[in-house]
Amino acid sequence: MLDLIIKNGKCYIDEQLKDVNISVKDGKIQRIGQITEDAKDTIDATGLIVLPGCMDTQTHFREPGSTDTEDLHSGSRAAIVGGITSVFEMPNTNPPTSTKKEFQRKLDLAKNRMYCNYAFYFGATADNANELADLKNLEGCCGIKLFAGSSTGNLLVADEKDIEVVFQNSSKVVAVHSEDETILSINKKLIKKGDVHSHPIWRSDECAISSTRRIVRIANRYNKKAHVLHISTKQEIDFLAKHKGNITFEITPQHLTIYAPDCYDKLGTYAQMNPPIRDKSHYDRLWYAVKNNLNDTIGSDHAPHLKVNKDKEYPNSPSGMPGVQTLMPVMLNHINEGKLTLNQLINFVCENPVKIFGIRGKGFIKEGFDADFTIVDMNKKITIKNKNIESKCGWSPFDGVEFKGTPVSTIIAGKIKMHDGKILGDPDGTPLKFN
Repeated sequence: MLDLIIKNGKCYIDEQLKDVNISVKDGKIQRIGQITEDAKDTIDATGLIVLPGCMDTQTHFREPGSTDTEDLHSGSRAAIVGGITSVFEMPNTNPPTSTKKEFQRKLDLAKNRMYCNYAFYFGATADNANELADLKNLEGCCGIKLFAGSSTGNLLVADEKDIEVVFQNSSKVVAVHSEDETILSINKKLIKKGDVHSHPIWRSDECAISSTRRIVRIANRYNKKAHVLHISTKQEIDFLAKHKGNITFEITPQHLTIYAPDCYDKLGTYAQMNPPIRDKSHYDRLWYAVKNNLNDTIGSDHAPHLKVNKDKEYPNSPSGMPGVQTLMPVMLNHINEGKLTLNQLINFVCENPVKIFGIRGKGFIKEGFDADFTIVDMNKKITIKNKNIESKCGWSPFDGVEFKGTPVSTIIAGKIKMHDGKILGDPDGTPLKFN
């Protein structure tokens, strides 16, 4: 007997929506087409679109360290409610995930506590080059995370010579938080106490492009792969468009949805993140990148903080906002508004992550591949409400906003983990495997 049949849906296969049924056995896609056997579970996907399991390649689940704000369990709940079947999680925890011992601890903490599949970044420091050179076969390791500018946590590698050592020794893709620490320090005098509108002035566009130029230069010098996270400036878009090859980059849903000064007027410090939300000229150029397939991924940079901390006077308020639960509704709404196509979104959250990071068995609906699916209703309207946010932080920058298009089922290894917003079954996600 089969484990699951998904029938009557429009399935995203080979860049087209096809009217086929899918059968699942032992966590794998067994057959695509007409299914005659019986199954333990059946999903009738009439009127729905069946996508490959969607991935969020930038999340901060705060464990170990700030587990009052988020942990691997609660973060994974937010992921599956948002239709996300796999996450890459960041190493700027306390202590940071920058040794093999701490990495193993993270894997141990995740086991039987995370609903979604997962992989972890290994944190780069100024003096762990030996560890960075030996990550090729480390279970559950998606890449190396380099903070070239200071943000949450203490994983800063600011000196050019130290950044060079990281790339020289990297045995995986290096994902970079790209802000220039020297410029951040010089610009500190531009911070206006109590005025979050000064955030993008302090963390200026010059600060971002200066760092990104350096990262590209170093990555190319050593012929290593760099993935630049949360691009926020028009200068970086124009520069990176000419420097693909070894370099890939991400844009976040929030940088494509809100812009300054409106977001700071309305949300105050709840719109504060690093690198910042900038004015509409940058927002427009980010959309130019998306429409022309210049960026490679869309990741949420899910970075929750408790309201009690976000309510502090700027700049004592921490930077970051939750997003793993809202990535898909926000982007599906943009599809409904004609800003990008479904094919483009699947490139950004399924196919390109597989190609860039070498994820095995994911990203496509193919026989023999893992049975991870995100089933979406493109016509269903939902209003994001703080009370429905699964993250421990309990808020979203999109509170009260209506979106058209939302995930209605999340299926991982052939098991239904979320249906109509309700979480089902046990947290039995597994580490992602890499080529």
